[in-house]
Amino acid sequence: MKIVIIGSGMGGLSAGIRLAGSGHEVTMLEKNSYPGGKLTEFSVNGYRFDAGPSLFTRPDLVEELYAISGEDASKAFPCHRLQTLCHYFYEDGKRIHAVADHSALAAELEDKLGVPASRTLKHLQRAAMMYDLTKPIFLDNSLHKWSTFTNRKALKALVGLYKIDMLRSMYRANKDRFKVPQAVQLFNRYATYNGSNPYKAPATLNLIAHLEYNLGAFLPANGMHQITSSLAGLAERQGVKIEYNCPVEKIKVINSQVEGVEAGGRFFPADLVVSNMDAYYTYLKLLDDERSARNILRQERSSSALIFYWGVRKEFRELDVHNIFFAEDYRAEFSSIFNEKKLYHDPTVYVNITSKLVKEDAPAGGENWFVMINAPARKGLYTPEAIASTRRNILTKLERLLNVQIEPLIEAETVLSPDDIDMKTGSYLGSLYGTSSNSRMAAFLRQPNFSRKIGGLYFVGGSVHPGGGIPLALLSGKIVSKLIQDKYKNR
Repeated sequence: MKIVIIGSGMGGLSAGIRLAGSGHEVTMLEKNSYPGGKLTEFSVNGYRFDAGPSLFTRPDLVEELYAISGEDASKAFPCHRLQTLCHYFYEDGKRIHAVADHSALAAELEDKLGVPASRTLKHLQRAAMMYDLTKPIFLDNSLHKWSTFTNRKALKALVGLYKIDMLRSMYRANKDRFKVPQAVQLFNRYATYNGSNPYKAPATLNLIAHLEYNLGAFLPANGMHQITSSLAGLAERQGVKIEYNCPVEKIKVINSQVEGVEAGGRFFPADLVVSNMDAYYTYLKLLDDERSARNILRQERSSSALIFYWGVRKEFRELDVHNIFFAEDYRAEFSSIFNEKKLYHDPTVYVNITSKLVKEDAPAGGENWFVMINAPARKGLYTPEAIASTRRNILTKLERLLNVQIEPLIEAETVLSPDDIDMKTGSYLGSLYGTSSNSRMAAFLRQPNFSRKIGGLYFVGGSVHPGGGIPLALLSGKIVSKLIQDKYKNR
């Protein structure tokens, strides 16, 4: 069949590789001059930066794409497995060196925070259990098909769903378990991995820690952008035709069935269309369906990000690839982001430094700092004055906790605001993950991977099921490929 994929993000590339490998004629339309959506790169004054996602888990999903294409991922896509997962800095001076080894991590939290080692170990075991229970229903299949709930694995999972802690908030579960505020804050931060608020989101999200601590965190040998470049190359070798600088204007529908796509003054006929564009914009701009677009906005948007890319003329031994400088009042920070829709004056600051492992990413003696704070998905907020004020707050915090004057060391700088994210990647209001998971029903209310009203229309990417982030976006492509193969296998 002729299949047109709108957008070359992780979901689109995953679907494209699978569908082309199954014999379909796949054309991918990308509005930018480069693939990857949020996961792209750029360089400034000798410093290379990954523009978007900075944490990589479940490399097996990339390896699987190579395997089904008959290629060896170990040679084409080498990765570093991180032994140090994150360095945590608290306002009271405490520092946590979070490592991949469970026993060492538990000992660290016991020594620095007074958390009994058994609690940490039990928490990670529980995260693994919740992940295994939810995987067959929420991750590997469409959540919006009855067949998902009738297979053997799903029935087993449904019997144990009471164990996934949906009735408590993430914060309440972690407070009851760890008692110590700093430990609660450390594990609450995993809600931000899908743009949510730990004080509202269900405790089920504690399973996210399983991805990092149990399955492992990785960094591709040439940086995060290697995921994009590798998969784009693999897609083309599988026969996917990628048209760059080709923004889509309309999905043509006749008698409730897709007929093709209008883009760049051309018409691309299609039996099926797969949209990797934000679901809200797909309905609003490409289908002229304001009602469906408004329905999506009934769900709370995920958080966005304000990012400063700094080329820093110094190496910091106390920092690693991933570093977190916590806000003193975490609840107030999330209230500011989600309730007041304002930038918080004392934000939690995340600093990612790929040059710790990829030495070519910075000149000798320097480091490439990806400095990010969680921010509201809101228009009209990110004025030059607001960005400058937030920059000062970030620098003040980092300089206080590291006891070093950082601003004089910055010799390259670029800024990415939520407005820029909206414009460059088509993510409405800059929300990184579409809708948030700030309710028990959020997963069920997320846009399905298919249209119930328009035949032949499918959805992939972070704004639809199963959610945002690299692994889930890759899984969305797998789910859509399976849906298409199952439906049209007799054609």
